[in-house]
Amino acid sequence: MEWMRRAGQAGRRGAGAAVAAVRRAWTGPGRERDLVVQAGKAALAAWVAWAVVGWWLEAPMAFVAPWVAVVLVESTVYRSVAHGLQQVAAIAVGTALATAVALLLNSSMVTMAVVLPVVLLLGQWRRLGSQGIYAATGALFVLTGGPVSITSSGARIAEALFGALVGVVVNALIRPPVYLRDARAALQDAACEAQEILEAVADGLASGEWDGHQAGEWHERALRLGRLVDQARSAIGWGRESVRVNPRARRGGRTSSPDDTVYSDVLAVLDYVAVHTAGVTRTVGETAAGGKAALPVTELTRTYADFLRHTARAVRLYSQARFAPSGREDSAAEQLREAVGELHRRLGEFRVRLPEAVSDDPDALVTYGTLLAQAHRLADQLVQD
Repeated sequence: MEWMRRAGQAGRRGAGAAVAAVRRAWTGPGRERDLVVQAGKAALAAWVAWAVVGWWLEAPMAFVAPWVAVVLVESTVYRSVAHGLQQVAAIAVGTALATAVALLLNSSMVTMAVVLPVVLLLGQWRRLGSQGIYAATGALFVLTGGPVSITSSGARIAEALFGALVGVVVNALIRPPVYLRDARAALQDAACEAQEILEAVADGLASGEWDGHQAGEWHERALRLGRLVDQARSAIGWGRESVRVNPRARRGGRTSSPDDTVYSDVLAVLDYVAVHTAGVTRTVGETAAGGKAALPVTELTRTYADFLRHTARAVRLYSQARFAPSGREDSAAEQLREAVGELHRRLGEFRVRLPEAVSDDPDALVTYGTLLAQAHRLADQLVQD
């Protein structure tokens, strides 16, 4: 029963991943803990909204308040406020329009046929953003919730407004999310991956134990590195948004991230590292033919491999220097300067040896010349301002 065995393996992998996620949430800050906290806050917001509107006031459509409250415990406080305003506006417009037409036509079926196309088109209005669909939701609540009256429709709008208020307040006052840590982790992950790719290529060139298939794997990893850098760019955007109208960030002195400039600089360098690494792996891969290395292991190849190892070290030191703890910035920067100086020295050796080593091989001269040009540009990028 092969399918049962595979299903069992998939189930065990899923259970293992879930246990690992719970362990990470329990042991320290991270994405998993943030998700747990946000889920708890959404549940609390729904409970508070229902306790007031449903249990205490016994409103006829009380579910609207906790529903809106849950939706508006967003990933950032700024997003909660912005989406809250848009959602309440959309619900109010849809509710008001459906109420007016229903009272005029005195038929829910006819009103639905007339109003829904209008509110669905209205939901595409740019100012309502992703919350435009709630205009149709508000209209449906009116037309499917019993007799239509101005009083009941006003109550629904008030319930939505209260639910939005609860969602925003809970998200803002109880451990409001700040994603600066996520941006730093994404940048460090990209730097670590770049280091590992460069070291793998260096080891392969120095030993000669590589072929077209191995070069293709290096290039695939280099292309994925570009996607990691894009993810870091997205994380930086989330981090910047998460400190807007965020009281937690203000208390911590982070009304705007003091690391914005650092993050932007590191992102620019890693973007270039990703392009350079992809260029190196592409150039190496293009030399492979017939399933064996087209670059024989020579002193020149070993020199370039040594350069790649030092480049990997410089990328690691660059990441460490940019995110060095307070008081260690000068030491980290000095190590980086020494590493980049060593890169330039080894590049000089490579440039001196290149013409004589490949004087009788124009193709090799083109290949190594391309690698040399990429190497120079990368070394220049790693100098910390």
